[in-house]
Amino acid sequence: MEKNSKIFVAGHRGMVGSAIVRYLKAQGYTNIITRTHAELDLINQQQVNEFFEKEKPEYVFLAAAKVGGIAANEAALADFMYDNMMLEMNVIHSAFKTGCKKLEFLGSSCIYPRMAPQPMKESCLLTGELEKTNEAYALAKISGLKYCEFLNRQYGTDFISVMPTNLYGPNDNYHPTHSHVLPALIRRFHEAKISGDKYVTCWGDGTPMREFLYVDDLAELCVFLMNNYSGNETVNAGTGKEISIKQLTELVARVVGFDGEILWDKTKPNGTPRKLLDVSKAEKLGWRYKTELEDGIRMAYRDFLDNPFRAER
Repeated sequence: MEKNSKIFVAGHRGMVGSAIVRYLKAQGYTNIITRTHAELDLINQQQVNEFFEKEKPEYVFLAAAKVGGIAANEAALADFMYDNMMLEMNVIHSAFKTGCKKLEFLGSSCIYPRMAPQPMKESCLLTGELEKTNEAYALAKISGLKYCEFLNRQYGTDFISVMPTNLYGPNDNYHPTHSHVLPALIRRFHEAKISGDKYVTCWGDGTPMREFLYVDDLAELCVFLMNNYSGNETVNAGTGKEISIKQLTELVARVVGFDGEILWDKTKPNGTPRKLLDVSKAEKLGWRYKTELEDGIRMAYRDFLDNPFRAER
């Protein structure tokens, strides 16, 4: 990408999209296009077609998605599948039809099989059954990834994909039921501290292992890949390190300053037992994460405190 290249960041108000915009601006890119949902509904094919015909962006970061944790996914399986598949197909197809030089599709590590060998390599995609609690979302993301691959194979496009691990950081979603585990814990422990609660109850038994990547590190990788990678296989984005949910809750509680008891509701689902990405491909390309987990949680908590309205989303 040139510094004045026309770049469309889809989903610029979300955690990932806003991080990409911040990083692009910091690197001196000057021609960044964004649209709010009110201005452009990515699920509406006609609106997306008209936008691409008019603007003809040279590069596209597809970071828009309908996202949520286990509770949100289980409650709205059809919505998660339909909304994500429609917006992905609309944006990718319109980018292809209007001659976009390069598109980068942002997926999720939930695309990999529930019991995939750990750490999960990019090549383990579609080698086993998906985790049921987020199957709809995973199927939509696999479809977007595969459509990029098939366009490359059939038409010679340069559309790539990156599969991040669990993300957190500035502009995260802290909704009480629709958020992912780390922001949910930040909010829960903060509210418990303010209320003087003696305990906090968390879902499951705390044994699942998870990997977390600070979103600004992902943004750096996304721009790096746009400038340095072409290929049909996706690229994993993570730290290569994992932590149990129990250890995570204790870490978040310490950062937030909650000193009460942590209880576990074992009637609630754990989700996938383990999700660790093999990040050797990204490292061989020349990228490595920078932000350690405790430092990142401290920055995320500071962002949460500075932007209380985010807790209502």
